[in-house]
Amino acid sequence: MPRSTTIEAALRQLAALEDPKLREANELRGDDHGVNLTHLRALAKKLGAQPELALELWATRNTAARLLATLVCKPKTLSAAELDTMIQDIRAPKLLDWFIVNVVKPGRHADELRVRWKDGDALVGRAGWSLTTERVIKSPDGLDLDALLAQLEKELKKAPEQKQWAMNHCLAEIGIHHPRHRARAVAIGERLEVLIDYPASPGCTPPYAPLWIAEMVRRNEGEHAPKRGPGKKATAAKATAKRVTARAAKKTSAPTAKKIAKKAAKTTKQLA
Repeated sequence: MPRSTTIEAALRQLAALEDPKLREANELRGDDHGVNLTHLRALAKKLGAQPELALELWATRNTAARLLATLVCKPKTLSAAELDTMIQDIRAPKLLDWFIVNVVKPGRHADELRVRWKDGDALVGRAGWSLTTERVIKSPDGLDLDALLAQLEKELKKAPEQKQWAMNHCLAEIGIHHPRHRARAVAIGERLEVLIDYPASPGCTPPYAPLWIAEMVRRNEGEHAPKRGPGKKATAAKATAKRVTARAAKKTSAPTAKKIAKKAAKTTKQLA
């Protein structure tokens, strides 16, 4: 395919990738497209960076076309105002995630937009908190973690589902990566009980923040520590696991409480 591609040619390529069964499965998750993402990436690689085509693809309002646009655009050419306009029109979770990863983060305005979007509703708010979580993990200097925890404590419980996931992730990462704020992050998670009964697959860490924090602290700090007794961090994490077990027994169904107790017991044993 030539390096300069017409919108008509690109849309024909996308139409050829459409799979009705995949569309049906994706729509159950709120993603209105039927294109295999591996095949979409291969098409993007063939096309190469074409910023004008990217804008034309975005203007179609078609989710598959917009996913392709995120891969062929030049992020640094887009202004904060353009990015803000683009996100307001996103309705599919997968498109939002690709827009953040492929367009916003490599661009020049990620932190400015993080602040602007964090207080938005639903998917816009999710974007803001996703970018905030990135800063919490990779570049926390200049972030007011106390203020973030205060906002999470106030807003997490009633946040829209899509935004709540990103906020909960931020809460967990503050507890995981910032020991000085860990106890407060765990206490907020215990009090709000967000996702306490969410079913985690075997071998996966539950998204309930107190357990998530305890498990990741164990992995990050416990596995390679010398064998010399539990220490303060392990003792605190074990106490968290025990509190979670007791709370789960009161607040959730018996099967769910049993799963949570099993995961907490595993964490406690490994920290001993």
